[in-house]
Amino acid sequence: MPERERLGARIAAQRERLRAQSRLRTRRTVARRDGVRAEVDGRWLLNFCGNDYLGLAQHFQVGNALQDAAAREGVGGGASHLVCGHHAHHAALEREVADWLQVPRALLLGSGYAANLAVLQALLGEGDVCVQDRLNHASLIDAARLAGCRLRRYPHADPEGALRQLRAAPGGAAVLATDGVFSMDGDLAPLRALALAAHAQHALLYVDDAHGIGVLGPEGRGSVAAARLDRLARPLQLVTLGKALGGYGAIVAGDEDLIEHLAGTARPYVYTTALPPALAAAALAAVRLARREHWRRERLQALIARLRAGAARHGFDLLPSETPIQPLVCGDDATALAWSQALEAAGFWVAAIRPPTVPEGRARLRIALSAAHADAEVDALVEALAAARDRLAPAAGPRA
Repeated sequence: MPERERLGARIAAQRERLRAQSRLRTRRTVARRDGVRAEVDGRWLLNFCGNDYLGLAQHFQVGNALQDAAAREGVGGGASHLVCGHHAHHAALEREVADWLQVPRALLLGSGYAANLAVLQALLGEGDVCVQDRLNHASLIDAARLAGCRLRRYPHADPEGALRQLRAAPGGAAVLATDGVFSMDGDLAPLRALALAAHAQHALLYVDDAHGIGVLGPEGRGSVAAARLDRLARPLQLVTLGKALGGYGAIVAGDEDLIEHLAGTARPYVYTTALPPALAAAALAAVRLARREHWRRERLQALIARLRAGAARHGFDLLPSETPIQPLVCGDDATALAWSQALEAAGFWVAAIRPPTVPEGRARLRIALSAAHADAEVDALVEALAAARDRLAPAAGPRA
């Protein structure tokens, strides 16, 4: 009988393998934040790798809403929503988001990851199929696997590939799931073509709009509104509260019957404590700011254009993206790490993203912009990139 493998030995071997591949991940501790500046290891850095796209995470109205609600209601949710944890702040936030997205109903969950698990596990099971973009977020992949359905993946941003996969899996229910904005490439899903493919195959279109909400579309309603799907089709849409809205949690929005079904059957909703009411109050304040302060999106677009123009002048080839996510592909993992470290030495925090988060040979710097960045800060980042290139790789810079 073979001897049982020891987990400790397996973990140690895996750690050494990741270290040799320049893929060992480490946490950095932020001591303090001041807008787009963060104190890390006793040193202030300009943060160009966060997701606070609209600069709302430290907005005084959002912070005041959090503090006021915590002072009145305490810090915990108290119980699950279906027991006694559903608070008026939760209900108000759900109504506001439903009104914002122009859909009948919305449901608040603890995180975007939990929301994706909730949706696919509540809708799909054995004999069903979930068709997904190959570059979808890990939570969508995990959700389909945990649901027990067949998982089929199509080439990135290929609606014809999605249609072929749907046709190849007849019988049962079907969900076509895609990111609205892809978190590592910054590009947009072809939502109108995907909506047509889903309609033709009687599949539900589910859009994880974590990186589109607040940033794209009229009133910041996200990639679904930007693609004008409100009239063509009404997909189920995920809204995360922890990126452009600067808080924590997530909301699934769509048709009344779908949301009612999720509220009564989705395990990550039914069997977990409700989000603290104070966080819902803060998110409500952030949503209202995002809806009415259009200048934040205009400012963000101006900074995106400024970064891309500056990068092009210095010979850098950023991946095509109209969003705050502006990736600079470096190739191998060690090169991406070296570039990230060189930027940090110059005072800029830009994370190196390596496999398995991105495909093999596509390690990159994921530059993320915020409406809170100043023009001079973006210009300084571009100059620091050029200086790092000249010092680390005189013959050639990163490639697309």
